[in-house]
Amino acid sequence: MLPWRRALRALTAALIVAGAATLTPTATAAEPRIATTSEAPAAPSSSGWNDYGCKPSAAHPRPVVLVHGTFGNSVDNWLVLGPYLVKRGYCVFSLDYGQLPHVPFFHGIGPIDKSAEQLDGYVDKVLNATGAKEVDLVGHSQGGLMPRHYLKFLGGADKVNALVGLAPDNHGTTLLGLTKLLPFFPGIEDLLTTATPALADQIAGSPFLTRLNAGGDTVPGVRYTVISTKYDQVVTPYRSQFLNGPNVRNVVVQDLCPVNLAEHVAIGTLDRVAHHEVANALDPAHATPSTCLS
Repeated sequence: MLPWRRALRALTAALIVAGAATLTPTATAAEPRIATTSEAPAAPSSSGWNDYGCKPSAAHPRPVVLVHGTFGNSVDNWLVLGPYLVKRGYCVFSLDYGQLPHVPFFHGIGPIDKSAEQLDGYVDKVLNATGAKEVDLVGHSQGGLMPRHYLKFLGGADKVNALVGLAPDNHGTTLLGLTKLLPFFPGIEDLLTTATPALADQIAGSPFLTRLNAGGDTVPGVRYTVISTKYDQVVTPYRSQFLNGPNVRNVVVQDLCPVNLAEHVAIGTLDRVAHHEVANALDPAHATPSTCLS
C-alpha cells in the first residue's frame, strides 16, 4: 500500500475511534430527546437524573447539566457520573446536542456553534423547571469545549456558575499529529467539514477555535476546572486542554494518583478519581483530597 494511502487510512481510523469510543451502546437505555418549551419535560432516567421534578437543596442549590462528547449521547456518556452525582444530592440533567439528519444515537457531530445554541435552550429549560438561578456544567471532551462558546457569545455567563471539563479539547487536537496531514488531502478535509462539522471545528487552529480563544480563554464570573490525563490519546498534547485565566484550576489525575491509567474515554465515563474531582469542583467549600482510593 502506498504511504499516503496508509496515512489516509490511519487518519480516518483515528477520527472514527476518537469519537465512537466515547460511548458503549446499551440495548436497554432509551434515548431521551430535548423537549421544546411547548413539550412536556422528558421522563426521568432509571438512575435518577433528568428528573424535572427535582428541586435543588440548600446544600446543592444549582442543578448540574452534563454535556456529552463527540459521537456521544445523553445517556451512555453518563452511566457512572450521573448516578454518582445524584447520590450526592444533586439535581442532574443531560442533553443531546449536535444531531445530524439520518444519524441516530451518535450526536455531537453538528457545527459546534449550533450545538451551543441547543445548550442555551436546554439550560433555560432546566432553570425554569428547577427554579434555580444558575447551573453548573460538566462536559466530556467536546462537551467541555462547546459550552465555552455558549458562555462567551450567547450570554451563558449570566446563567452558569462553573464549567468542569473532563479531557476538553480547549485548544484543539492534532490527534497525535495525524490532522497535520489534512492540508495534503483537501477532499478529506472537505468531507470532514461536510459530514461531521464538529470534528473539523475541533482541529487545532480551526476558525472556530481561533475565534473562541481570541481575547482570552475565560469569561468573568465563571469558575473553570479542567481535569486531564497524561495518557489522553485523542486530545493531544494533553496540556492543550488547559485553560489560562482567573478562576481556573487545571488538574492532572496522575498528580492525584500516580498509578492512574485512565485515557480519554475512561476519564469521562468511568474514572472515579476524575469523578471525585468533579464533585470537588462543584462544591469546593467541602472538597476532600482525591487519591487512588477515591
